[in-house]
Amino acid sequence: MKIRKLLLFCVALGISKFAFGQINFEKHFENKSLRIDYYMAGNANTTQVYLNSLKEEPYWGGPKKNLNDPFNYGNYKIEVFDSLSNTLLYSKGFCSLFQEWQSTAEAREIKRSYYHTSVIPYPKDAVRFEISKRIKDGTFENIFKLDIDPNNYFIQKESNHKAETEKLHDAGDPSQCLDIAFIAEGYTEDEMEKFIEDVRRMQYYLFETVPFNNYKENINIWAVKAISQESGTDIPGEGIYKKTALNTSYYTFDVPRYLTTTDMKSISDYAACVPYDQVYILINTERYGGGGIYNFYNACTSSNSLTKEVFIHEFGHGFAGLGDEYYSSGVAYEDFYNLKIEPWEPNITTMVDFDSKWAKMVLKNTPVPTPRKRKFRKKVGAFEGGGYMSKGIYSPQMDCRMKSNEANGFCTVCQFYVEKVLIYYMDK
Repeated sequence: MKIRKLLLFCVALGISKFAFGQINFEKHFENKSLRIDYYMAGNANTTQVYLNSLKEEPYWGGPKKNLNDPFNYGNYKIEVFDSLSNTLLYSKGFCSLFQEWQSTAEAREIKRSYYHTSVIPYPKDAVRFEISKRIKDGTFENIFKLDIDPNNYFIQKESNHKAETEKLHDAGDPSQCLDIAFIAEGYTEDEMEKFIEDVRRMQYYLFETVPFNNYKENINIWAVKAISQESGTDIPGEGIYKKTALNTSYYTFDVPRYLTTTDMKSISDYAACVPYDQVYILINTERYGGGGIYNFYNACTSSNSLTKEVFIHEFGHGFAGLGDEYYSSGVAYEDFYNLKIEPWEPNITTMVDFDSKWAKMVLKNTPVPTPRKRKFRKKVGAFEGGGYMSKGIYSPQMDCRMKSNEANGFCTVCQFYVEKVLIYYMDK
């Protein structure tokens, strides 16, 4: 996309080109990554972080200009401060499977640990790495601090995985594009041609979806050929277990369709084969399922009749931080949202601070709250039901890809917020 067009989009969405804060990348960072591996552990009420290791990785696929996250999305955030000046050099919001587990009934009974990784640009000088967690009132509370000397000889430098890769869509410099790394899961060595064909199909789905269709020239598509010993994935509820590269499994939190993995170490090792912003795990099965976790990973199956719909829905979570708008399907979560505050997800509201969401997009003759009646079917409003709850949470339109598989893509409001994130990546 031409710079002039990009600026016009920024103006149209009320985003200043310089609103994200400017840090001189070359002054503070090298063009490679530092990976921090750690465990998050605890129960429904406690969260502890335990360091595992530090590792140098060969590529930095993230921003070089907009180093500080402007969105305030996610249930966690990482921050990197210069040790001498205490200047904030880099920040990024994210979510985690551990945090989702904390909302289940099991988390009230036992403690668990989940493997995590965070990737930052490799610092030239000493920095302080911090993790903060969003608490019930919506503010952040620090839960971990680590002083990092980039010259520490205990920072690992070996490569754990050297998978073959292909760049299926070349839009140019990773520092000026959104880079999506598709990682093969449940594909044997003999099935790598199928994997490439499947990724090309996902690319087609993405590029025909609004607003991604307007940004083809700004999106790089990578395929990482992680080889599995067996085809498919685990289905614990049916006693099926497969030896696969990323150890994915249905029945996450005992929900049959929820398909995820806790093996963040393997994901990160394979993703490091290319520069990336987003990881998409493509799982070789015809069964319905998937999962998407904001700035963590996305996952869907390759060959289901609803793969297109699931693929886009999960990317709405993982890429743009969109919340689920459905409220009648079974989930494992309990009291997931605090109805006394605004959720951070941009496409749902408790009406506590509706003006901070999409209120300006609602026409004057549309009532708020908005009845779920046919005459409002194509209108932007505030329709009760969303975020797994039929009462107390409202969504922008009667249907959307974040609500159902029947919707014709993202609703108007979700398109707006997806494009907002796209603009950030285009000028990163």
